[in-house]
Amino acid sequence: MALQIKRIYDPAEESDGIRLLVDRLWPRGVSKESARLDGWAKALAPSTLLRTWFGHKMENFAEFTALYRAELSTSAEAQTVAQEVIRQSRENTVTLLYGAKNPQVNHAAVLKAYLEETASRYE
Repeated sequence: MALQIKRIYDPAEESDGIRLLVDRLWPRGVSKESARLDGWAKALAPSTLLRTWFGHKMENFAEFTALYRAELSTSAEAQTVAQEVIRQSRENTVTLLYGAKNPQVNHAAVLKAYLEETASRYE
């Protein structure tokens, strides 16, 4: 399984493989051409309410992680998209793109770990 995360503001590279935006909102200042996306997986993004509450604050990250994982686990749409991402990552590198500034305290890091942990369900 080849999954990685990357800021959408970083230049696209050949090693990115399949580039999927996993934010619910389009990132400011990024053109569709420069994004070089292969897909936009809005279903894997945290809900607007959860994202707003989290605010990318370190002190909220542990609780955010638990709540976000619960959202992913209970959404049929998220499960369908997650299964497809996992399938693709078995054949190609999949890069989950996010707009947050902090590379550790963001939903894409939680999503990557979640997908890696749940991959065995879809074998």
